[in-house]
Amino acid sequence: TKVSIPDSVTSIGYGAFEYCSSLKSVTIPKSVTSIGNDAFYGCSGLTSLTIPDKVTTIGNSAFEKCTNLASVKLGNGHTTIGEFAFNSCDNLVSVEFGNNLVSIGESAFRYCRKLTSAILPNSVTSIGKSAFNTCTSLQRIVLPAGITTIEDYTLEHCLNLTSVAIPSSVTKVG
Repeated sequence: TKVSIPDSVTSIGYGAFEYCSSLKSVTIPKSVTSIGNDAFYGCSGLTSLTIPDKVTTIGNSAFEKCTNLASVKLGNGHTTIGEFAFNSCDNLVSVEFGNNLVSIGESAFRYCRKLTSAILPNSVTSIGKSAFNTCTSLQRIVLPAGITTIEDYTLEHCLNLTSVAIPSSVTKVG
């Protein structure tokens, strides 16, 4: 199943496509500015996703348990990734972060076991607790230069992590 959301839509609301497991493709128009909580929760058929530049916020659990989602490209207008937004996206291999991302919520990428690297833009000032917890294939993470705190459990169970550069701005780890 393919869904093309019309240009007249500016917001995708709470649970709009929740558990639409046969949804394979969704086209989000440039007019959308926010994606609500649980909007695509459990859409296990989705394999890739491009989020347009005007979207500033991805709600809590918006794409949680989209188990076949392999790649995500976030637009440059994007500032906030909500709590558990991509939690348990078992096959997520790559995420391209936009240049204006400010906040990554708690457990946002937790249990994304195939994610191999995360290069966060310097605009990020907040990374929530357990944000990359149990990303067991994560080998490399680049933390932004201005971050001051690495929250509890952020990189817990990242068993293959071989490279993490902690900026000198960091004053607290866990």
